[in-house]
Amino acid sequence: MLRRHFKYLLLAIFLTAILLIVFIQFNSNRSINQLINGNESLIHELQTKNKLQQLENEIATVENKIRSKILQKDTSGISNIKSELSHITTTLTELDSMVNDKISDSLVSVLQQMVNRKVAHNLTIADTFSLKGKEVTEKMFAEQSPHRLTDSIKQIVTVIEDQRHETVTRLTTKADADGARAKALGSILALMAALAALLSFGYISFKFRQQQQLIRRLNVSEKKAKEAAQLKENFMANMSHEIRTPMNAIIGFTGLLQKKPLDKEAKEYVETIHQSGENLLTIINDVLDLSKIEAGMMRLETAPFCLPVVIEGIETMFSEKLKEKNITLATDVDESVPEWLTGDAIRLNQILVNLVGNAIKFTRKGGIFLKVILKETADEFIRLQFIIRDTGIGMNEEKLQHIFERFSQAEDNITRTYGGSGLGLAIVKDLVELQKGEIEVESKPESGSTFYVTLPYKKTDKQPVTVKKEKHFVSGEIGAAVLIVEDNLINQSLIRHLFNSWQLPFAMAVNGKEAINLLKEQHFGLILMDIQMPEMDGYTTTQIIRNELKLQTPVVAMTAHALAGEKEKCMMNGMNDYLSKPIREDELYNVIAKYTQVTSELKIPERTPVKVRGYTVINLEYMKEISAGNTEYEKAVTEQFLEIVPESIAVLQKAFKENNFQLLKQTAHDLKTSVSIMGLTPLLDTILNKIEFTFQGDENLQENISRLISVCNRAMEEAKHFYETLE
Repeated sequence: MLRRHFKYLLLAIFLTAILLIVFIQFNSNRSINQLINGNESLIHELQTKNKLQQLENEIATVENKIRSKILQKDTSGISNIKSELSHITTTLTELDSMVNDKISDSLVSVLQQMVNRKVAHNLTIADTFSLKGKEVTEKMFAEQSPHRLTDSIKQIVTVIEDQRHETVTRLTTKADADGARAKALGSILALMAALAALLSFGYISFKFRQQQQLIRRLNVSEKKAKEAAQLKENFMANMSHEIRTPMNAIIGFTGLLQKKPLDKEAKEYVETIHQSGENLLTIINDVLDLSKIEAGMMRLETAPFCLPVVIEGIETMFSEKLKEKNITLATDVDESVPEWLTGDAIRLNQILVNLVGNAIKFTRKGGIFLKVILKETADEFIRLQFIIRDTGIGMNEEKLQHIFERFSQAEDNITRTYGGSGLGLAIVKDLVELQKGEIEVESKPESGSTFYVTLPYKKTDKQPVTVKKEKHFVSGEIGAAVLIVEDNLINQSLIRHLFNSWQLPFAMAVNGKEAINLLKEQHFGLILMDIQMPEMDGYTTTQIIRNELKLQTPVVAMTAHALAGEKEKCMMNGMNDYLSKPIREDELYNVIAKYTQVTSELKIPERTPVKVRGYTVINLEYMKEISAGNTEYEKAVTEQFLEIVPESIAVLQKAFKENNFQLLKQTAHDLKTSVSIMGLTPLLDTILNKIEFTFQGDENLQENISRLISVCNRAMEEAKHFYETLE
């Protein structure tokens, strides 16, 4: 309220100042004009006075010349005297035109009569002197007394001059007053201008300071917003790992239990647990995706992709589900649609999976139809429309209006009958709009639904080499082997130990460049590829393998990242599959069996879980599970742990001191693998995630580093003790 009144007060002051300046300027101009007019009048009066003096001088001069000629009896030059007499008449006429006031006009008339008489008398004297001589002329002077007329002319001129002097005095006084007033008004105007400039400068300075303060507050707010977004992203990464890991374990172990001989009741229990786990994981993925979209962390990738491959992947993904429900999925890509496009294939796949999955879920008989048509085309861009039609339960018009709202289901009993969170279509709509597309739906109860998704893509001539869906072979007899690309020494030791125990041939490269050189010289049946490595990372290496070496060898990513979409990103970069670190023996073996052909005699050795007690920080169960009693392996990895961790801590501290965030994050990421062998992942994974995903200005960074160092120091003490027991 006060701020609004202050604005009105400023406006009133501003308008008043403008009016006052206009008023002062008007009066100042008027005074200046009066001063100019007064000066012109004064000059005119001075000219009139000069003309009177000129007239008086001319009369006296001509009369003196005539007398001089008479005394000298010199008749020559009489004509010149007559000319001067004529000039006196001209001067008198000019004087009459210069005087324009009533009082002076009457005196000038009298003066004019006297001067004319004087001129006429002098002409008569001049003519008489020329014709009759000196005696007659002197007699005329004596009889007519011309000096009296001259004295009268002088008196009248004096009176007129006195009048003009009064006028000059009055004009001078008025000019002085006008000048003083103009000067005063000019000074006031200058003072007001200076004051206005000072006030304007003060106001501008005040607003500038306000703006700077606002900018600083906005910077602080932006920084806090970024920190909040980063914290949320870190939280999402942690939750992704913390929630998905146990859920994947539940689903994985129930899957293994389903393969075991179970009685009917136990089998039903296991199937229920497995299905519930799948449903819960789907809900968790939806919630995490929705949170990422809300936080602005859903990033769109732009890369060339093959549309038929995406459609084929949808068919393959739902093939088993379609068989279970005895329904069909028909796909049709119009011939006018380009095969290769540039855009985000991961998000397109997510949209189609959600819509086709929904269609399958709500369709009891009949089938689903997926069609792709070319909606619009331009020089570089096109718009595709994806039509997903089903013969399912449909929905009424009222529910149709809210179908894209969060936690919305077509009917109240949908959740009970079909499950789901009601977030899928909301996420689809958000993903479509993120890509500047549109989504529409048509539906009628018991007549099915049709979704229309329109998305823009850029045309491309670039066609990355795709991985053929074929088996590759590993055989010790012919020398073909698995190529392991890994820079972490502890992980190298772990994989080397497992391959040796399985008696599988392999080669080891510590970075992407070494891997490329080995691939140029030798054939491999499978490549296990770490993502983050020095010299050349896993993504770049895989792209070179596909695009330059033109190899179709399966590539399986190995990474400690647990972020949603990481697997899809690996796939988009030409990889075939994904392994999370720390690597589990059965998961690694299953991947090898999936992409290679191994002899039936090759089995995973029985690993009896070993409970190791006596340590409060380290947990040796993971190491014991991998080693299967091989103390040499245990000694080797413990030595590496005791060597690598202190070095990594030193690098971490130096990077923190030098504000080298890239090195800080890389070191934290590498430590995830290094500490996993001692079972420290549950203790340190969250801390390492916070450090890896930190940002400049993170107030908790130093505390997180201190906590990490504290845990590592205690872990190293216990690891030293364990190593001594191995000796």
